[in-house]
Amino acid sequence: MSPLPRETRRALLELARRALIEAVTHRRELKLLPSDFPPAPPAGVFVSLHKRGRLRGCVGRVEAPEPLAETVARCAAAAALEDPRFDPVESSEVAELEIELSVLSPLAPARPEEIVAGVHGILVSRGPQRGLLLPQVATQFRWGRERFLEETCHKAALEREAWKDPVTQIYVFTAEVFSEAEFRGEEHAQAS
Repeated sequence: MSPLPRETRRALLELARRALIEAVTHRRELKLLPSDFPPAPPAGVFVSLHKRGRLRGCVGRVEAPEPLAETVARCAAAAALEDPRFDPVESSEVAELEIELSVLSPLAPARPEEIVAGVHGILVSRGPQRGLLLPQVATQFRWGRERFLEETCHKAALEREAWKDPVTQIYVFTAEVFSEAEFRGEEHAQAS
């Protein structure tokens, strides 16, 4: 997966912010314009919302056939209103939220010993149960490979050791992760 150009990253973050505001403030879906579609191939994406450094919502799609801009807009709105772990975001919170995007590479089957915590994200699947953790989660919590696999199984509502069972399918991916923070200094420079 080639890195997205800086201007595409910025455009996707701005689009996520607009979709978030539209969903939270007006309770409607953002109407996309032709100019909202930066040159980027379709890809899975997760939109994470952080408030004062703590996760406030995260929703994504592992694979998405539609343009990346559409996936970002849908996931931004869903992260604000539909993450079952959190109450819906209120209008008064929007200005405090930091948006982070994780654009995913395609999934690839992997053996446990091939996984590099902090580089790979993991999806485990057994029957109808699936669990996914982004690569930055292992870094954030300083987990090694086995702990990362156990936590991904736990998220899938499987026993922690399920990754050792040959019936459990394990997939890895990488993610290009970027947030509004990386552009914050530029906004101030342009305003001066």
